Amino acid sequence: MRQLVSWLKSAGVGLVRACVVVVVSMPVPAVWAGAVALGIWWSGDPWLWIGLFVWACLGTLALARPVCRMVRFLVASWTATVIPGGYRQADPVVRMSTGYWWNGFSYTRSSQDARREQRVRLWWGDPATWRDLRFAALAPFTAGVLAAVPPAGVVGAVLGFSRSTLFGGAVGVLGLVVALASAPYAWRSAPPIAVRFLRASPARALADRVDELTAQRADATVAQAAEIRRIERDLHDGAQARLVALGISLATAEKLMETDPDRARALLREARTGAATSLTELRELVQGINPPVLSERGLIDAVRALALDSPLEVTVSAGLRLRLEPPIESAVYFGVAELLTNAAKHARATRARVSLTRDGTGLVVEVEDDGRGGAEVRAGGGLAGLRRRLAVFDGTLELTSPAGGPTHARMVVPCASL
Repeated sequence: MRQLVSWLKSAGVGLVRACVVVVVSMPVPAVWAGAVALGIWWSGDPWLWIGLFVWACLGTLALARPVCRMVRFLVASWTATVIPGGYRQADPVVRMSTGYWWNGFSYTRSSQDARREQRVRLWWGDPATWRDLRFAALAPFTAGVLAAVPPAGVVGAVLGFSRSTLFGGAVGVLGLVVALASAPYAWRSAPPIAVRFLRASPARALADRVDELTAQRADATVAQAAEIRRIERDLHDGAQARLVALGISLATAEKLMETDPDRARALLREARTGAATSLTELRELVQGINPPVLSERGLIDAVRALALDSPLEVTVSAGLRLRLEPPIESAVYFGVAELLTNAAKHARATRARVSLTRDGTGLVVEVEDDGRGGAEVRAGGGLAGLRRRLAVFDGTLELTSPAGGPTHARMVVPCASL
């Protein structure tokens, strides 16, 4: 009895999933079937076929990507198999000194024209677009046909039982048997077919990875140069200026020691204050490069120290002790610092929660605040820089920040604990 209930439950779930596969895989054939039906209906005008053909092609182009995104979502939900979309991302358009806008392909007079042309060129030249079109054309005749067996059996059973004849009853029983027997398995052809035709080929994946690493290297080089300039500027404008003033004060005090001891002692007190201030600035600068607590006590204690210095009420939860490679610890630490700073400065939050855990592949850091939300990853912004910093280690940043809050950020970095 228990096995029968389990089988009926599996058949019910399979029937629903088979119907979903049929519905998702049939929009493109429906467009072409509609075009053919209209052509037959209005068969008197031969030019109509050209217009219907163009209409069907445009419909296919418009439906291919949404259909494939839905298939990827269903495969991930049903089998936990993630099929990367692999869609190329558009770079920000740049206004040149001549007033024209550069979109990576050509110059235009306005930013709107630059983005429009960029979207068209990027879509047309994206290999993922052609993978989507290929899958949208093949899916109805592969996964769609197999998934249609259980619904067809149900339809046959309903039609058969609706006739009060022996033949109708036999057809109804046969249809019901076909539906129940095939329902648990008919939808299972969709995931491997989707993986086969939607996943990038090894050569393309390798080429995309090379392009990604090249871009990451360029970003790392630019970020390193900017960091060096920041350190030079902070040293020049801060500690160096104070040390120069300290030297002048000491030289003046030395000259006044015999003639004006009170003035000399005042200068020495000012010099001592300046030396302490310079030392504090140097410590802050060194801490901005690599916090000592991060090197001495590890990532978790460094994040806890960061939480104590934050103007927010920050709760840190970490049920593990781990030491990672110093570059990874630094990237995660400054990532948490960036998120907490944004929460206090832009989101007007009062409380935040930081969680550090491990999954099967690496470190997972979640930061959530009670601010007003609306955070976005904008080109050239701090969150975009954080995403690039994590991408160097194959890490990812997922941001959920609806208007009104809360904001939830999730950083995942593949790594092994030392």
